[in-house]
Amino acid sequence: MTRFQAAAIHLGISLTVAALVACLIYFVWYPHPYFQVAGGSSLMLLIMGVDIVIGPLLTLVVYKAGKKGLRFDLACIALLQAAAFLYGFSVIARARPVFIVARLDRFIPVYANDLDDADLAQARQPAFATRSWTGPRLVGAQSPTDVKERNDLLFSGIAGKDLEKFPKYYVAYAEVADAMLAKARPLAELEAKSPRAKAVVERYLAASGRGIDQLAYLPLQGRTDSYTMVLSRASKQPLDALAIDPW
Repeated sequence: MTRFQAAAIHLGISLTVAALVACLIYFVWYPHPYFQVAGGSSLMLLIMGVDIVIGPLLTLVVYKAGKKGLRFDLACIALLQAAAFLYGFSVIARARPVFIVARLDRFIPVYANDLDDADLAQARQPAFATRSWTGPRLVGAQSPTDVKERNDLLFSGIAGKDLEKFPKYYVAYAEVADAMLAKARPLAELEAKSPRAKAVVERYLAASGRGIDQLAYLPLQGRTDSYTMVLSRASKQPLDALAIDPW
């Protein structure tokens, strides 16, 4: 076997693993549009770069048929590649969105590493007490009525841990759907913000087959940027996210 054949075999194995992992990440843990909203692109590119490029490239460099210590060299490459890949994979797993929280006038993704086990244990419903492995769950969040709880939440919010990070305040989305739609703005207002916004909205309308009067929008809070969540006026459900700053 030549070094090029060995590198090609290594590349084929790496591509197969990368494709399986990408399907899990893109279609299960980070379904559209949350991979972009969560800012996972750069980390994913790094992981795939290590898996697809570095390992096969090192194999190409060190492989020589009959070389003394070749098995050891290849084993070291495999171990280094696997360690780097598993580290990146674990980071993506810990940062996966587990809830999309409808709160007041916006939607907020909550990630697995945002939630404490003690807070999850206080959830009112079993479905809100676990970190989902099958994609984010859509829920609502309602502020407490107790004065002490409200004050505690105020100080917690100042420290960076706000309402959406306390599962005990989660409710079924249906309980807040009317209030969310009441806060939503007509999609025509978003379209009028800029020529780029108009182009994005027009493309979405053409692809979805819906009329602009059937839709409304609210902000969707991303890790680094703000997005626009499109809602159906009929079902009150979020339909998709557009890469437009709604503010």
